[in-house]
Parts: sequence; structure tokens; C-alpha cells
Amino acid sequence: MPPSDNQYTKLRWLLTVAGLLLYVGDIWTDIGLALKYFREGHFVWTGLTLVFALSGLLVTQIFSCAWYRDDMDDVMINPEGKPTVLGLVVLHLFGMGIFSRYYHLLKNGFVVVWTTRHSYTVDEGSDMHRNLFCMATDLSMLKLFETFLESVPQLLLQLYIVLSHYGCSVLQYFSMAFSFFNIAWSLVDYRRCLCRSLPHIGEMPSGLPTAIYLLYKLCTITSHILSYTLLLMLSPYAAIGLTVLWLVGTIWTHVLQTNFCSSGRLELLYRAVIGVILMFTFFNVKGEDTKVAMIVYYSFYACVNIAAPLLLALLKPELQASTFLLTVGFLILGGSVLGLVCLVLYYLLLHPREKRREADEVDGLKKTHAAKRVQDFLQPG
Repeated sequence: MPPSDNQYTKLRWLLTVAGLLLYVGDIWTDIGLALKYFREGHFVWTGLTLVFALSGLLVTQIFSCAWYRDDMDDVMINPEGKPTVLGLVVLHLFGMGIFSRYYHLLKNGFVVVWTTRHSYTVDEGSDMHRNLFCMATDLSMLKLFETFLESVPQLLLQLYIVLSHYGCSVLQYFSMAFSFFNIAWSLVDYRRCLCRSLPHIGEMPSGLPTAIYLLYKLCTITSHILSYTLLLMLSPYAAIGLTVLWLVGTIWTHVLQTNFCSSGRLELLYRAVIGVILMFTFFNVKGEDTKVAMIVYYSFYACVNIAAPLLLALLKPELQASTFLLTVGFLILGGSVLGLVCLVLYYLLLHPREKRREADEVDGLKKTHAAKRVQDFLQPG
């Protein structure tokens, strides 16, 4: 049997089921909200809700299909040659790419962790658990895309609607809750899967390190979302400023010359998606030392979070003494401070230390397309 920290355990399998349920709940609440807005005649909100839901779905299908195709072309994974891709393309055209990955991971994981009676050798057991972790890592990367293209913008949109237009319905509460927990789950799952898959980083321990990392990310992201919401309440034209931020992030990613995808066009799409992610949180885009970049990023982050409530108070003086502005301002300030404190605490004391292993190998495997994906993808930040 592989060492316990290298096993795909029953708990990991159950958490994968929980992640699937959160994903489905997030989709269905968004669809329900779109129908609600349509019946009430709010066609702009209907369109935006559907755009965010469909953009996350579309992008994840594109990358999922491309990764399946790359793996089929890889003689180390598929030595018998590339089969027909027609069924694969049809599957993704109907938006079932992530669901197919969940199905295979849960099915294979069930066989390994619930039904196998230790009748295999140590090497065979290691291979089975390694394959499960590879499948989980691919899925976690796709879920990270979906989170920042759908859940995060959806949370921003619903907060803007609730705070600036009318009271919150039960369905809106559910939508925001599912989006929030989907963000939390995808961040921790991705961080743990990546640390398990990268050869030079230790796996994130459970308990305090995971809790601190989660607090750091959730506090910084939610406080930033609230700041963007206040800016949009100040003027809908603030959306132009958000578009400029996306362009800056995309251009910076282009300047760094990422090399994640197997085709140039897909690489451009990848860089555009990273531009969206950088609007809300920091990630190490190129796997290099990012201390200076992180300091610059979070300095700008702090400026935005300070400026948003101040501008709303100055330009809309009728809100200065309102409970709403005081509450939201306190949440932004408290979330920013707590998030930055957790960031410093995590990277000073709790960040997994590097392990001395070969840089071109992952768990003893030569560099396949799957291994290259993990090494060239966004690194934690």
C-alpha cells in the first residue's frame, strides 16, 4: 500500500461528492434566479446571470476537451494510439465535460477505497492512487476556472442587485451561499491537489494551515467583491474600470509568456481567463518568485478597498450615516485586515516547505502532458 499521505482516502472520496453537490447547487440556483428575473421583467439581470453561468460552463468544456485530446495523443498515457474523438467532442458540446470527470473519478475512487481488499501489490496500489490524484488535480484546475468565471462574478452581481435595487429573496440568499461555498471549496481543493501533485512542494497539512489559507483567500476575495459592488453602486460605469483591470491582468500574463496550453489559440484564452482571476485574487502565474509582485498586488488591493467606501460616502453624502454603509465598510475593512494577516501568517509559518525531488518528475513519472499541466498551471499565491 502507498503511504497514508499518498492515498486517495475515503474522506477525499466523500469530499469529492460534496464538491459535486456544491457545483450542481450553484448551477441550479443560478438558473432559478435567471427565471425569476425573467418573470419579473428584469431582462438585464437575466442576461448577466446567464452570461456568467454559461461563460464558466463554456470555458471549462473547452479546456476539458483539449486536455482529454492531449492525453490521448500522449504515448505514455495512451500507448495504443489515439481513438476517435467524436464522442468526446459531443460529450463536451452538451456541457458534460466536468460531469464526466466527476463520474470517472468517483467510480474509480469507489473501487479503490471502498471495494478493493488489498489484493494488489505495493506498486499497483501506488499507481492506482497516483492516477486518482491526477484525475482529481485536473478536475480541481477546471473547477478553479469555473469558480472565477461563474461563482465569483455571480456573487458580485447578486450583491450589487441586492444592495442597490431591492430586498433579497430566499433564492438570492441560496445563490450567494452556494457561490460562496463553491469558491471556498474550489480554493482549498485546488491548493491541496496541487501541493500533492507538484514534486517540489509538500502537501498542505489539514487543520490550522488549511483554515488559515482558506481565511486568507476568502477574506481578501470577499472584501474585494464588496469593494467592487460599492464602486458599481456609485456608477454602473465602474464596469469599464473593471474591464481595464481585466485587460491589465491579461496583458501582464501575456508579458510573462505563459506556456500552459498545447496550442497558441488556447494559450490566449488561458491568459484571458487568468486576467479575470487576477481581478479578484493573486496567483503565481509563472511559478517564479513573486514576493515583489504580491506586495504590489495587495498594495493596490488595499487602495481599492479603502477608496470604495470613502468615495461612496463622499459622493453620496446621504449614505454617510446609514447602517448600510457603516456595515459594508466595516466588513471590507475587517475582511481586508484579517485576510492580509492570515496571508502573512500562512507564508511565514505554515506554508509547506519544498521537498528535494527531481524537477522533471511527478511521483516517479516522466513528464506527460498531465504532469506538464500541473507544473505550468497557476501556482498558489
